[in-house]
Amino acid sequence: MNYHGGHSITSLEEQRESLFRRLRRRGISETVIDAMRRVKREDFIPTQWRDYAYCDEPLPIGSEQTISAPHMVAMMCDLLDVLPGASVLEVGTGSGYHAAVLAELVAHGTIYSIERHKQLAREARKRLPANVAVIVGDGSLGYPEEAPYDRILVTCAAPDIPPPLLTQLRAGGKIVIPLGKGFQKLYVACKNDEIRRESHGSVAFVLLVGAYGFHERK
Repeated sequence: MNYHGGHSITSLEEQRESLFRRLRRRGISETVIDAMRRVKREDFIPTQWRDYAYCDEPLPIGSEQTISAPHMVAMMCDLLDVLPGASVLEVGTGSGYHAAVLAELVAHGTIYSIERHKQLAREARKRLPANVAVIVGDGSLGYPEEAPYDRILVTCAAPDIPPPLLTQLRAGGKIVIPLGKGFQKLYVACKNDEIRRESHGSVAFVLLVGAYGFHERK
């Protein structure tokens, strides 16, 4: 993507409203749109990219990671079906934007977000509200200390659903996760007597690195 082209809309607020209209046309719920409206995406990206905060594109945030495109954040939140008071595990904090939107959705609930890059985790903690705990670690192992979770969101692509995450998911809970390395699919898995998966289209995410993820590049 060329980030140096001009914009017909110059105000960030106008760009925000245009984005929300597009999300509404995509069928995103008003609950999720309202949560995103309360979180300023420009606060979660490096200064040099602020003018592009409401382009519906992923943006670099350092450590070879990206902040997901707004429509993907909205779609994943909708699929996760988060309710107020829920306990949610997020794998891949990044800049903290997705966790901040989830924090709005859970209200008095709690988000536990795992990030393997110490610098990203450190910066995210400064931006996030009190009901989000950021942990540095291997996200593929989950965070058993606060399990079980009502919902689990994975913001990086795994070879398969990591077994520890399924163990830490409450019965009746949902996990949203992209699977695959080259050709990736977004899945929602529901935990009942058996794990039932549904595919929700092709996606492109950075890879989950860890014991149940992919090996780190040398």
